[in-house]
Formats: sequence, C-alpha cells, structure tokens
Amino acid sequence: MAQEKISGHGRVETNNFLLIVLTLIVLSFGGLVEIVPLFFQKSTTQPIEGLKPYTALQVIGRDVYVREGCYNCHSQMIRPFRAEALRYGPYSVAGEFVYDHPFQWGSKRTGPDLARVGGRYSDDWHRAHLHNPRDVVPESNMPAYPWLEATPANANTIQAHMRGLRTLGAPYTDEEIAKAPEEVKDKTELDAVISYLQVLGIHRK
Repeated sequence: MAQEKISGHGRVETNNFLLIVLTLIVLSFGGLVEIVPLFFQKSTTQPIEGLKPYTALQVIGRDVYVREGCYNCHSQMIRPFRAEALRYGPYSVAGEFVYDHPFQWGSKRTGPDLARVGGRYSDDWHRAHLHNPRDVVPESNMPAYPWLEATPANANTIQAHMRGLRTLGAPYTDEEIAKAPEEVKDKTELDAVISYLQVLGIHRK
C-alpha cells in the first residue's frame, strides 16, 4: 500500500526542524510586538514622582542584598491583586524600578515581599532581625547574618559602581560620586543593608 503523501499543516507537524524554525519565528515576532513598545512607553521608562537613585550607602547595601541571595526568599514586586495590596500595599509599577539594575522582583516568597518594607520597621528592629531573626520573629526560618556588623562597607569600588549606574540612566552628579567614599566611611555592611531596606517602596504608599 503506497504511503500517503503528507502536505500542508501535517508536513509541519511531522518535520521537527521545520516546526522548531517556525515556532522560533512566531515567538520572535510576538516578543518584538510585546517588548519593543515598552522601551518607548513613559510609564515603563520614566521614574515615578519623587523617586531618587540610591545613595552610595544604599548601593552597597543592595550589592550585599544580592550577594547574600536575599532575592531567593524575598520578592520585591506586589502583584495587582486585592489580597496582595491589602497585605503589602499598592501594587508595583514599572516606574519604581527604573534605577534598579538588575531589578529584584523575584518569584518566590519563603519570606514576605519587601517592596514596601521601607519605614515599616525601625533601624534597631532591622539590626536585631539581621543579627538573629528569631529574636524578633520567633517562627522565622531566615538565616542569621551576624558578620555584616563586623564587615566594613566597601568604599573602594563604590565610585566605579555609581559611574556604571550613571551610564544606565541613574542621574548621579560628579559631586555625588566624588563624595561617595566619604559617605560610607566607618559604615558597616549591616548599616548599608538597613539603609537599602529603609528606602524600598517609600515613594509610593
């Protein structure tokens, strides 16, 4: 019995290589249509009112936050759902993150979302929490970070880091960059992380 000739859509489904190529073409076109307009939309490229780039100490604190993998357990994005807004505050918008490179949205919440944690607790609370979380939250499974208090904030690379952030859009002045090492002098990594946490979400309440 002669084999039936396959044509049309059946040919695409039975040819792995052709199916992969056509799928990639469709995904690429769809991605361009969805993503490219975002680069020209003000709501995604302009900072929200009052938003300022991180200070030198906050930049170091954010680096420590990333280094210690805090994003693995804490997200920084409140989704646009009623339950989320009731628990954490107003849902996140793109204009809040224009100075974040890379952003720390995350996707897992072993711990609570931190997008609106700024100003919610005192510096002393954060200090105790980072030194030993169970001192303030007995049921916490967060690891302790006692070494942060004994580690000086790294002032050696902060100017280069801020220059790099300026090339990505952060409006740092030459004067701000020049003063950065003095700003972090005698500060610890614990001071830096607390300074970073205390500014999260304070521009949109």
